Amino acid sequence: VVRLTEGDFGRMTVYGDSPLETAKAFRAAGATHLHLVDLDGAKDGAQVNLASIGAIARETGLFIEVGGGARDEDGVKRYLDAGASRVILGTMAVERPELLESLAAKYPGKIAAGVDAKGGYVAIHGWRTLTDIPALQFLRSLPSRGVGTAIYTDISTDGMLSGTNLEAFQEAAKIEGLDIIASGGITFEHELSALKALGVYGAI
Repeated sequence: VVRLTEGDFGRMTVYGDSPLETAKAFRAAGATHLHLVDLDGAKDGAQVNLASIGAIARETGLFIEVGGGARDEDGVKRYLDAGASRVILGTMAVERPELLESLAAKYPGKIAAGVDAKGGYVAIHGWRTLTDIPALQFLRSLPSRGVGTAIYTDISTDGMLSGTNLEAFQEAAKIEGLDIIASGGITFEHELSALKALGVYGAI
């Protein structure tokens, strides 16, 4: 159970050695939804933490969205079979938009796009590769591909515990047919109120 500062594996804070116990603590605190990322999977494209994710799904009953390591349909199916309620596709969504579209049609409501932005551009491969695709442009393309939910992360604030970049979400929240889940640096309660006022659907 870790936090990376700006997605840097060299700047990692470890919070515990039991993802299941941490998930149970969130549930005990009143959480109904859980955002899970297999960071090893995001980096290497293999679902290293699949057993942990399955145990959390089985033993907590939470709505679980999971990302990291699902690079093809088999990877998506493994997460869904393990009990995930929604699978987040990041690198695949960018590199294989036609596959994203076909999976969104095959698993309606269960596919979300993970759009990670640095300086306004989309980053992939565990945030290590910066593309030349403007993040807002990519977000606007999603509803026509059948994707109704996007987790939009501002990398520059992620893991910093110093507040989020509200401006980053202002334009995204206006996109018709797309629920934006804001991610990255959200630290203070007033930020949740501000995001809600912008029309953002959810926050991590």
